[in-house]
Amino acid sequence: MTAPLSDASLSVATLPTLPPSVARPGYDRAACGIGIVHFGPGAFHRAHQAVYTDDALALAAHDPDQRDWAISAVSLKSPGVRDALVPQDGLYTLVTLDRAIGHRVIGSIREVLCAPEAPGQVLARLAAPATRIVTITVTEKGYCLTSAGDLDTAHPDIAHDLAHPEAPVSVIGYIVAGLRRRRAAGLPPYTVISCDNMTDNGRRLGRATTQYATAIDADLGAWVGDHVTFPSTMVDSITPATDDALRQRVRDATGLADAWPIQREAFTQWVIEDRFCNGRPAWDRAGVILTNDVGAFGRAKLRLLNGPHSALAYLGSLAGVETVADAMTTPELAGFLERLMLRDVLPTVTPPQGYDLALYAQQILERFRNPAIRHLLAQIAWDGSQKLPYRLFGVIEDLLAQGLSITRPALVVAGWMHFVRRRALDGAGLTDPLATTLLDIGGRCDGTAADVDRFLALTAIFTGPLATDARFRAAISDAYARLGDGGRAATLAAIAAV
Repeated sequence: MTAPLSDASLSVATLPTLPPSVARPGYDRAACGIGIVHFGPGAFHRAHQAVYTDDALALAAHDPDQRDWAISAVSLKSPGVRDALVPQDGLYTLVTLDRAIGHRVIGSIREVLCAPEAPGQVLARLAAPATRIVTITVTEKGYCLTSAGDLDTAHPDIAHDLAHPEAPVSVIGYIVAGLRRRRAAGLPPYTVISCDNMTDNGRRLGRATTQYATAIDADLGAWVGDHVTFPSTMVDSITPATDDALRQRVRDATGLADAWPIQREAFTQWVIEDRFCNGRPAWDRAGVILTNDVGAFGRAKLRLLNGPHSALAYLGSLAGVETVADAMTTPELAGFLERLMLRDVLPTVTPPQGYDLALYAQQILERFRNPAIRHLLAQIAWDGSQKLPYRLFGVIEDLLAQGLSITRPALVVAGWMHFVRRRALDGAGLTDPLATTLLDIGGRCDGTAADVDRFLALTAIFTGPLATDARFRAAISDAYARLGDGGRAATLAAIAAV
């Protein structure tokens, strides 16, 4: 039912006017102190960590020891989030995209700051005794790391911060400036949690932060290394960008204008290494998985979600399909993907302790079928030269080691080769770090077995045991031939037959 429209915007004052179908914070926001500083309050943070925190605050509404975990959200560059949310008292609408669309107002963000315009407030918040956790979503490039995973001291932001440590501009500069103030005041440090999709994100962040602190003050570096914890994490939830159509849908559903609502799929997952140095919210009660083996969850996601995503990207694109959901309504593609996941990939994944991988695989298949999520195969197909070795080659190596068939995984690799060939043939370009090399190879392909040899000669992609494994080469060559011209009919016939 559409809510009556008004000229009012979402705020604490207008919360009571929301229709009953719209959920709202289940706790007294005014009674909640700020205990978390978050850098990078973009769509993913507000659809993910802020929602878990909102749930934890609601569950602990009557527990004074668990009340003070509201969030101070800090933008490192743009004032856009602050300008949108401050007039709304930090409130925003979360839309869950499923067969039934849900609307919910999130209240866990109590303060929004733009660091370039309020650096003193940010540093004061980091140094406040009540601040016990710092979380981060700034994308991998925001950590200013070298390819080897060390702090990039030549990066302009890091070079600036090393010269002016009390006027930082980088996320690591701010973290260490806050820790430096806490140490000087005799306060315990805060836990620092990366929520970006980086392998070993906690270890890498901890290493870079300690390197930066040591460069400023060796004793400070030792204190950071000894006392600050950097738990690794794994995060997952598809979060499409906000657009004007979403804003209008939210206004129609709630009757209120929301400057920056967020949308996401219903599924969400947050796995955190159980290493906190200064307390934590009741995240575990809100569905967060606390574990000593985040890597096991990450490997499961990589093989059971990311690998099949790539399979759909290449084979679905060859079949003329545009989105993941569309692919899952194509019987040949849906059947192939399910066989690939359950028969080939699942047996190669070691389950995290107490975790039901078969259920996880079924959840992934259901997510792929979600008609409310428009996830373009063309985007998933980006950077295949970088993604396939991590997402699929380990599965193939494990199957070969057990003497098992690699027919279906090989078809995915061959599908990628045909995808590159057809992009070169169509003059469509390619989004990939090796685009120039790949398109050159694709342009020289003639549809014969020699095409496979050209691709397999790429040592930047095909390295290790697979590069010299005759079984792998034979399976790829057979799959490439099965796909024929790489057109829709040949692709659907090839995947239906295996």
